[in-house]
Amino acid sequence: MKLNKLVTGAALATGGTALAVMVSGVAGAQSASEKVDLLGSQLNLLWVVIGAVLVIFMQAGFALVETGFCRAKHAAHVVSTNFAIFGLGFVAYFLVGYAFMFGGFAAPVFGMTGAVGKPLIGSGHWVFLYKGGFALGDIGKAGGAAVAGFFLYMVAFMDTTATIPTGSMAERWKWKSFVLWGLFCGAIYYPLFGAWTWGGGWLSQLGNSMKLGLGYVDFAGSGVVHAAGGVAALAGSLVLGARIGKFNKDGSANTIPGHHVPMAMLGCFILLFGWFGFNAASTFAATDVQFAMVAANTAIAAAFGAVAAMAWMMLTTGKPDPGMMVNGMLAGLVAITAPCAFVEPWAAAVIGIVAGILVILSCAFWEKLKIDDPVGAISVHGVCGIFGVLAVGIFSNGKYGAGWNATTEGAAAKANGVTGILYGSVGWGQLAAQAVGALVLCTVILGVAYAFFFIQNKLTKGGIRSEEEHELMGVDLPEMGALAYPEFHLHGGEISGTGGGSPTEGEYRVDA
Repeated sequence: MKLNKLVTGAALATGGTALAVMVSGVAGAQSASEKVDLLGSQLNLLWVVIGAVLVIFMQAGFALVETGFCRAKHAAHVVSTNFAIFGLGFVAYFLVGYAFMFGGFAAPVFGMTGAVGKPLIGSGHWVFLYKGGFALGDIGKAGGAAVAGFFLYMVAFMDTTATIPTGSMAERWKWKSFVLWGLFCGAIYYPLFGAWTWGGGWLSQLGNSMKLGLGYVDFAGSGVVHAAGGVAALAGSLVLGARIGKFNKDGSANTIPGHHVPMAMLGCFILLFGWFGFNAASTFAATDVQFAMVAANTAIAAAFGAVAAMAWMMLTTGKPDPGMMVNGMLAGLVAITAPCAFVEPWAAAVIGIVAGILVILSCAFWEKLKIDDPVGAISVHGVCGIFGVLAVGIFSNGKYGAGWNATTEGAAAKANGVTGILYGSVGWGQLAAQAVGALVLCTVILGVAYAFFFIQNKLTKGGIRSEEEHELMGVDLPEMGALAYPEFHLHGGEISGTGGGSPTEGEYRVDA
């Protein structure tokens, strides 16, 4: 502020006092503003941690869904894979996976002020892997507690990817082989595609490098989490082969019902509950009110997915089919996960309807190819995950996500936000970026998963599949040394009151 040189001494003295008061007031205002910013950052970090807790609780939902959809004689094994994968994947992701995926990531919105590390492979817009923060070391220079909170959130997402193959490979997977998958997924498999997308790698930069929209966009993980897990589920099922008794010599399929439908449905509701942490907390900020739209879209897609699956089954079979109702809801949730922040509520409903029907058609498709998936994981997470990735490039309305992936090049960078083809020609570039991501998932990432299971199968004595006699009697005792239901005993015949199925030698039944 300049003072007039013609003022009298008295006036100057008075003006000086006034100026001092004004400066003091500005300093006070700045201090208050800084305090508000700090409080906002702290609130956002709390939001991220709450989201992490909700996503971690989803593990209980997965455990119940998969166990309910499988037979009682395998229940201890199935639920144990869902339990153990949390620890296995967590350890590997803590030691190296997080550093490979997010070594170059920063998020000041919740206090993560800088990157812990830097690129390991590649540079500029073409980074393929990062380094920094191994075992959460050196996090103090990037925000300390904020980095730890972000790690907690992201390790929960990783465990979802690692869990998905436990459904498609259930009832016939050797425990020791499963353990190696959990470690591999947390250390290498999940961080690989994650680094290319969420970590700031080459797929996220397609907008800058090739002017394709705002690069690959996946708000909460239809592709990064679900499709990556789904293609791994397909790879594992291909290597393992079908369960004994699933297919007849003429190629026709037999229904092998799960033992506990209420358990599976309860698990689905737990997953729905946790999914709000999965999607809404991916704003990384409670101060970003778009989380309310995300949450609403999530619920809308889930409801329409469940109803669409129920209606389709009633039209085609005359019965609603509880299992497909569950998979319809999960399909809607998976498909909305990528576009949830960028679409209108009506679009969320359409996405849910398409996913709810698509999952049924997909399950029938894989069965015709003689690929056995006891819980429908390939269809729910793989097929509907890919659909969710593409939905971003179709339904995104351009109202949210301006500058996504730090995109500054191309026509999309001048648009308001992430835009799909229904909202302008700029959307074709976005759809192209999404298609590239989907193609990478269906080729490179599928290939990595298949190579892992194939090599593991070749190098493991007897392969990665349980012994035939163990599968027939149930893998609980041979693999786990414990029964899920102690009142069940080994006998010839089937399980009494557990959903039926063809009697096979060595099944459980309840003693009369």
